[in-house]
Amino acid sequence: MTRRELDAAGITDPALRAAYTHCRRLNARHGRTYFLATRLLPVERRCAVHALYGFARWADDIVDDLDGHRTPEERDRLLRRLENDLAHGLRTGGGAEPVVRAVADTADRYGIEAALFADFLVSMRSDLHVTDYPTYADLRAYMHGSAAVIGLQMLPVLGTVVPRAEAAPHAVNLGVAFQLTNFLRDVGEDLDRGRVYLPADLLAAHGVDRPLLEWSRRTGRGDPRIRAALIAAEAMTREVYRAAEPGIALLDPRTRPCIRTAFTLYGGILDAIADQDYTVLHRRAVVSRGRRAATAAAGVVRIAGARRRARTARGVPRASGAAIPTKGPSR
Repeated sequence: MTRRELDAAGITDPALRAAYTHCRRLNARHGRTYFLATRLLPVERRCAVHALYGFARWADDIVDDLDGHRTPEERDRLLRRLENDLAHGLRTGGGAEPVVRAVADTADRYGIEAALFADFLVSMRSDLHVTDYPTYADLRAYMHGSAAVIGLQMLPVLGTVVPRAEAAPHAVNLGVAFQLTNFLRDVGEDLDRGRVYLPADLLAAHGVDRPLLEWSRRTGRGDPRIRAALIAAEAMTREVYRAAEPGIALLDPRTRPCIRTAFTLYGGILDAIADQDYTVLHRRAVVSRGRRAATAAAGVVRIAGARRRARTARGVPRASGAAIPTKGPSR
């Protein structure tokens, strides 16, 4: 499958093919939902999504340092090295890290703005010293770089049937909705890393603060105040999903099944959290294999329908913003 994706994307340079393959492995290993949805994309566009995910994952792993071997100063130094490597890669097409070589090539092919990557790294760096967010507005400012820009990076790859600026707000909301879902699912694990991503004012409205969350995490005991705060956070997240959903219809018909599948699977995480009675401080909520398989199968059906409609509509001008490489074949 990797070779087929690379060939379809016109990536011929052996070193670049290896870099994209590295990103694909990162996506397959760590981004189960994203990877499943990516397989529903037209084959020539998958490598770009692997590259975008691989770069984001690489930076995130530097910040989180799950093994706990690095000091904050060491993580900051590694992040700055990655930032410099990316700046060089975006200028020259090179890069010391495989993820940088792949994402720089993707940015070149699809005309993705360098500022989107810069904003992403600003938010990653803030994770080294910011441990909580007083208000939802503060959290949204962080998520501009950590989530919204990911949606904007994806738009040129996905393609749109309207001017890209019209689809952009929905792409922003979808990235934010996915990340808010992660924050709810991972609230216990994030607390172990010293971070609380749920807004403090939302928690306080239900009588919850960090010490209460830490007590619950430590003892494995629940509290009705925590449950009420998590229900409020779920409602807030679902509102963002509702704002994002109309944007799916604005995408290239061939890429809609991918995003619809991701939309459904991530929404399913919220359902799993509710089904487990909001015990996210004590166990991770996951979408069942059966539901994942059924959602993917529905995506395949949508793809078949999109292909039939495309055959019927041959001769219609190509969709605005469609994901066609802007710079030709790989370097």
